[in-house]
Amino acid sequence: MKSLKSRTKRIVPPFSSQSRQPNTVVAGPPRTRSCQTPIGNTAFRRYYDRGDFMLSVDSGRVMWKTPFEKIDYHHYLPIFFDGLREIAYPYRAVAERGAIDMLKNALNTGHPDVVIATLKMIQTLVTSADMVGEALVPYYRQILPPLNVYKNLNKNTGDGIDYAQYQQEDIGDLVNNTLEILERHGGAHAFINIKYMIPTYESSMVN
Repeated sequence: MKSLKSRTKRIVPPFSSQSRQPNTVVAGPPRTRSCQTPIGNTAFRRYYDRGDFMLSVDSGRVMWKTPFEKIDYHHYLPIFFDGLREIAYPYRAVAERGAIDMLKNALNTGHPDVVIATLKMIQTLVTSADMVGEALVPYYRQILPPLNVYKNLNKNTGDGIDYAQYQQEDIGDLVNNTLEILERHGGAHAFINIKYMIPTYESSMVN
């Protein structure tokens, strides 16, 4: 019977001369932290707890204290999207409602500057964290209808609304790109919900 000492193996660094010696075992790779985006403890929560938002919550409803045209979308919309990582009440509920309200009102303005900036912001925010795209799916009925109007507009159609003069943007292509990003990041039910609201949309996903 072998002694305990003869059965004990030394742990040695990988790819070293020691790893070829008898009674040795190569050390495994170092443990790594998860690369997943953390849940909770968001900038949205800190803003909300300090009372920095221009809104109040009454019986579960979000009540805005300022007109939407006076809201700084570039500042506040990313913060509300950040709140979609929350799971505790009322943070998640307020973040969802606030983000959808801002998106809906921005897209309904019909102003090319606002629409184009909002679409680009949606693309950036949806691709920035895993949870954001799926969190928006239940609200497609609120935010997607205006895109039916913009989807076929481009700089060559002469639609009467001169969107193309804005930084050479083709708003129709921008809408399609945004819908494709929503589909890719929205989970299993994204396409059918996009198709319901925008019948002319065709899936960009490979079967």
